Amino acid sequence: MVDWIQQVVEFVLWLMAVLLSIALHEFAHAKYADWAGDPTPSSQGRVTLNPLAHLDPLGTLMIIITALSGYGFGWGKPVNINPGYFRHPRRDWVMCAFWGPLTNILLALFFAGVVRLLAAAGVGWGNVFFEFALIMVLANLGLALFNLLPIHPLDGSKVLSGILPDVFDRRYWSFQILYGPILFLVLVVFVPILTGGAVRPVWMVLGPVYKFALNLLLG
Repeated sequence: MVDWIQQVVEFVLWLMAVLLSIALHEFAHAKYADWAGDPTPSSQGRVTLNPLAHLDPLGTLMIIITALSGYGFGWGKPVNINPGYFRHPRRDWVMCAFWGPLTNILLALFFAGVVRLLAAAGVGWGNVFFEFALIMVLANLGLALFNLLPIHPLDGSKVLSGILPDVFDRRYWSFQILYGPILFLVLVVFVPILTGGAVRPVWMVLGPVYKFALNLLLG
């Protein structure tokens, strides 16, 4: 009975952490776009810390379903922006995209500090605050690295697009618009499903980076 209760508590903590992290990720996009001169996020009610404004119904349902299956996949409501309003279009295009993953990195750093402080005070697994802080580190580090992949519609594709010289950017972005979503579905969804989770191309790339960063944060 105790084990069952503990599993429910851990699931709820994971769900809370992921939904909160996604909401703050999307808020960061909206806030930067608003700061850079684009009124679109504000007009759509996205410049808010209210998580409900940033959660996509289907994406949230997928998070719950896949979390129960042990895979974990979902998304928040994308922030609509109009780069034509940006004061510095190229710079702000990159920074607006980058602020989402950057927010997750900052959250991971903050909660890693909380974990270290609690551990130093003798608080460990079994304490709900310690568990939530640790889960926030794990979730936000994963979200940051995943979203920095240069595959459309992930943020990394926009960041790389803004950094590349124009002659390469046009070709790269044309490719991403046409084939990025297909490549994303193949690598993130279809291959893991077809192989029963035995082959996860994204984790093969991000896994070593994730583990290295986690060791740096938590020791």
